[in-house]
Amino acid sequence: MEFGGSNTAKKDTQKNRTEVQRMRILDTNNNANIKVTTVKPKSYRYEQLSRDVLSKYDLCPNYTFPDKFQRLIPRNTPLFVDSGERYLERLIRALFVFKQCTLIGHSGTGKTHVTYLISEIVGLPLWEVNCNYQTSVHDLFGKYVGREKDSWVDGPVVLWARNGGVLYLDEANMMSPDIATRLNSVLEPTGHIVLTEKDSEIIPRHEFAYVITAMNPMSDVFAGTKPMNRAFRRRMGVWINFDYLSVGSKITPQEITLVQDRAGVSEEIASKVVHVAAELRVRYKAGEIPYGPSVGDLVNWGKLIYHGEEPLVAAEQTIIATTSDTDAVQDEVRKVIETFFRD
Repeated sequence: MEFGGSNTAKKDTQKNRTEVQRMRILDTNNNANIKVTTVKPKSYRYEQLSRDVLSKYDLCPNYTFPDKFQRLIPRNTPLFVDSGERYLERLIRALFVFKQCTLIGHSGTGKTHVTYLISEIVGLPLWEVNCNYQTSVHDLFGKYVGREKDSWVDGPVVLWARNGGVLYLDEANMMSPDIATRLNSVLEPTGHIVLTEKDSEIIPRHEFAYVITAMNPMSDVFAGTKPMNRAFRRRMGVWINFDYLSVGSKITPQEITLVQDRAGVSEEIASKVVHVAAELRVRYKAGEIPYGPSVGDLVNWGKLIYHGEEPLVAAEQTIIATTSDTDAVQDEVRKVIETFFRD
């Protein structure tokens, strides 16, 4: 009897803690929309998830993750600026319906940002894995450790399968074929993992275990990318394409306002900064330079300007240095910046 009462009290405590956590994460007033409140929106409009969407696509209804995994739930993720693509709504729906999806887009377009934000809003632990040729099956699934190799340690994929949350596979089209093959079985509707390295333990996929893979478009620009394994590819369900807010002649006012607000610079300076980024992104997508600036890069540049650096001097320490170590590429970026900051 005492044991049952203790369990009940523990569940009530967990429930209260979860509610407090969600109160911190979500704006719980009577407005029609719920929005993350880690950054207060000003004049620009952030994409919001309506209460109806969050209610309809609840990814972990009436469930509290164990205390030891609470720290894996993202905190204070900046709000996401959207220009009408409804990325958050499309992603949460894909996870609810298919339990997994793929995000495709160039570096800096917001794939990781959106993944963190969804995990925080819903309250899901995030298991983040950066895929590359050096990542081994043992790194992800587990291995024996110790002098006598007699102690087994679960890897992040196994911990995710056992306990739930979001498994985020970044740069998924750079993973080695043996890892993609091992993941196929757990991506099935009734997915599971067989730990052949241990004792052939069969681990069913947790009810609230979701997968998000992210990748750059396959091209010569991205060294190491390759076509996705077909068996892996067909299991993903939904594919969402990401792009920059401003590219070439397409300038999104929200990005200008975002840079203005976060960096503290004038609208005129913010506009020039975004125009520079839009031109550099075109060249990046065409393979002429190795990197296209993200919103965060623009904010960093703007912050130095706000603190008294001349725009060109500030650019040398941020945008130009970030783009490449090659003198020829830096000269090309410098010329683009000078076009907009001649005065």
